[in-house]
Amino acid sequence: MSDDEVDQELLALLRQSLGLTSKSVSTPPETRVLQDAEYVYNNSIDVAIDSFGTKAAALNIWNMMQEKGYSRKTWSTHELHPKTKDESTVNFIFTMDLLNYCFWSDKTTAERFTIDYHGTRWTGYWSLVAALQRALEEEIPITSSDFWQDENECTIDVLRHVFRSATAEVIPLLDERLTCLREAGKVLYERFDCTFLTCINEAKGSAAALVNLIVSNFPCFRDEARFEGQTIRFYKRAQILVADLWACFDGEGYGRFDDINKITMFAGSSPTTSDIS
Repeated sequence: MSDDEVDQELLALLRQSLGLTSKSVSTPPETRVLQDAEYVYNNSIDVAIDSFGTKAAALNIWNMMQEKGYSRKTWSTHELHPKTKDESTVNFIFTMDLLNYCFWSDKTTAERFTIDYHGTRWTGYWSLVAALQRALEEEIPITSSDFWQDENECTIDVLRHVFRSATAEVIPLLDERLTCLREAGKVLYERFDCTFLTCINEAKGSAAALVNLIVSNFPCFRDEARFEGQTIRFYKRAQILVADLWACFDGEGYGRFDDINKITMFAGSSPTTSDIS
């Protein structure tokens, strides 16, 4: 954004402070992730983006998706992803994306944190999904916000058991993951009637509104940085959460979002079904 361009966010805040906003006018929700990325692009000195390379990469991804028949329906075909289309699956996805971070390891593939589930070994993101499925089979209510808040039941030892590894390496940041669960459980209890469904309903079919609700209420989803005096929003896992709901429920029911195109590609992750729509 150049010096002579209007900062729409600042202008909106000024209008609101002066009581000039009209309640009858409904402005479509925006995450401002793309706008912030554009600001970084326009103001960066040490890093530049090759627009031709970006377009070539997007075309390559699109062609690969077409060749492999990849779509939002692909999400549910993976053996580890939930197959039911109900509230329990919403709870699973919320838990999954609440904890979906930091699986990096300097160790070899054979030595890194690994979950053994039904005779198959899983690493990275899939180790998380496998661990959650295993815990539920062991009747540990790992996707329950009531469980997260119970300090006598949901202990660090229980969480260590849930994420027990088939190798000597333990899951990174276990204490921080427990903190995330506690924090999210408290927010759901105090703000959303103990269920993430309330959050989905409040978004009223808007992917951008749901992302904003998530980052506004759940601090562990609020990944932001400061650059040249401006807040830069990434909202990686919040967007992944919305995209997973959309893909799992095939754009219907709990996954119906009329503005899914406002969800962006996620920093540091592989493309998902919503990255090109």
